[in-house]
Amino acid sequence: MERKEIKFLRTMGIWDGISLLVLLGIAMPLKYFADLPIAVRITGSVHGAIFITYAIAILIVQLRVKWAFFYSVIAGAVAFIPFGNFVFDKHIKRYSDSLQAKEKKAVQNTEVV
Repeated sequence: MERKEIKFLRTMGIWDGISLLVLLGIAMPLKYFADLPIAVRITGSVHGAIFITYAIAILIVQLRVKWAFFYSVIAGAVAFIPFGNFVFDKHIKRYSDSLQAKEKKAVQNTEVV
């Protein structure tokens, strides 16, 4: 089973990626082409809240899972790149799978003794 910290990070990363795409792909064009600045105000606020939650999720994983600081830097950086979170999510999934395999192997080795 995937660690809850990593699952939360992955979930927030996907939501952050979606909200960034909505902000850039829908709200910004509405602001500049349809003269609806409220679209950016609302979408930007929602995206900001999601981004802060994503940043907190990165911090939680850094402190509890103790993954390399480099991963936290990359996780934060991809939040500013459209589709970046979706690409990075695959790397997080791979990391999570390897972590699960190590934990499972450790449990099996403990049971043998």
